[in-house]
Amino acid sequence: MAQAQHETGYQALATHFGPGYSAARAVRDQHCRGEAHLTPMPPDAVIFAKSTEDVVAAVKICAAHRIPIIAHGTGTSLEGHLNAVQGGVCIDLAGMNRILEVRPEDMDVRVEAGVTRKQLNMHLRDQGLFFPIDPGADASLGGMCATRASGTNAVRYGTMRDNVLNLTAVMADGTVVTTGRRARKSAAGYDLTRLLVGSEGTLGIITEATLRLHGIPETIASAVCAFDSLDGAVQTTMETIQSGIPIARIELLDPLTVKAVNRYSKLSLPETPHLFMEFHGSPAAVEEQSAVVGELAAANGGTGFDWATLEEERNRLWQARHDTYYATRGLAPEKVSFSTDICVPISRLADCIAQTHADIGELGLLAPIVGHVGDGNFHVIVLMDEADAEEVEKARIFKERLVARALAHDGTCTGEHGVGMGKMAHLEQELGAGVALMRSIKKALDPDNILNPGKIFALD
Repeated sequence: MAQAQHETGYQALATHFGPGYSAARAVRDQHCRGEAHLTPMPPDAVIFAKSTEDVVAAVKICAAHRIPIIAHGTGTSLEGHLNAVQGGVCIDLAGMNRILEVRPEDMDVRVEAGVTRKQLNMHLRDQGLFFPIDPGADASLGGMCATRASGTNAVRYGTMRDNVLNLTAVMADGTVVTTGRRARKSAAGYDLTRLLVGSEGTLGIITEATLRLHGIPETIASAVCAFDSLDGAVQTTMETIQSGIPIARIELLDPLTVKAVNRYSKLSLPETPHLFMEFHGSPAAVEEQSAVVGELAAANGGTGFDWATLEEERNRLWQARHDTYYATRGLAPEKVSFSTDICVPISRLADCIAQTHADIGELGLLAPIVGHVGDGNFHVIVLMDEADAEEVEKARIFKERLVARALAHDGTCTGEHGVGMGKMAHLEQELGAGVALMRSIKKALDPDNILNPGKIFALD
């Protein structure tokens, strides 16, 4: 009965969208992969939306026939968010890529969901404004809202949660909702914007977003500093944050990551722990901040503060940082990789990284560490041979220990990757009865469970 109902729905979608509908295997495979290590599960069909009205039409047809729906941006997710666990239709939003309205006087912008962060910043470059959330990949802004993305600038500018003013979303019955106005604060009712930010496509499909913008700093200076120990690099980070220095970026690379980055990005850094840093502000402020951090680093075994002030030099440095995922894969091309992340209070960071590094050694894993340590968030990229059952089991044990350690330190099982499929069990460990409340919200807004089912938590 359900299969026949679905087939009727697919026929209705094909008729309505014409060439904007595809059930070709290659297209379906392309829309389920992401960057996750999980086995891909393709949808039954893909729709290429060009407007909110297209999304409404698709959702209404799917709702009438109880067909699951998965939203797709640029496909850079890391926890299986794009997998069609129950089949269904993928709605590709990449064609919704218009920058609708820039308001420099209010420092905000309204965009369609398919606009990417690089596209937006290129558009803003001559207005003295930029959008600071930088997860590395050139992700779509709708996807970044849905996964509550952050990245290298989060220590100063916050995450998507802090930079979204309101959203337009299509709900499970096809209703279009705008979650707020452009005012910088409001006490009017529930915070629907933050309910949808981070919901991973399970409560509604985001089609537009109004975002905060920031002024491009007068002076930007980047620096690289080598350390003789991981502990020294992490202590410098902690002391920098605890001293109230408004550093824009502070990123940790362990020796194995530095080795990979040198190969991949043609750098020549010493293969020791490093911090990559960036300072924003007036010339005097940047000089003062960098001098203080330099003193802290030196006291913790830091050497060789190398500066990059020209834009092309800074871009090369940060591109190397953003390419660490691909660089580390080059350490063992014959192996598969999975990237996992946790986040802990800054005071617990040193212990957590030290224990994690010890775990890697004890288990004999090839697992570089890299992190946005300024806000207590770090990633481990585990390289493993899927044909080696012992190595796969060690990787599983490592991940369980990593999450358990984060929770023991009053942290979270994921600082920015999201839950998706990969961390559903860990969410239960972290929030307990809070997950039951999430289920209640999901059932109220999506009673037939058609929006990205099988993600974040099991509905039953």
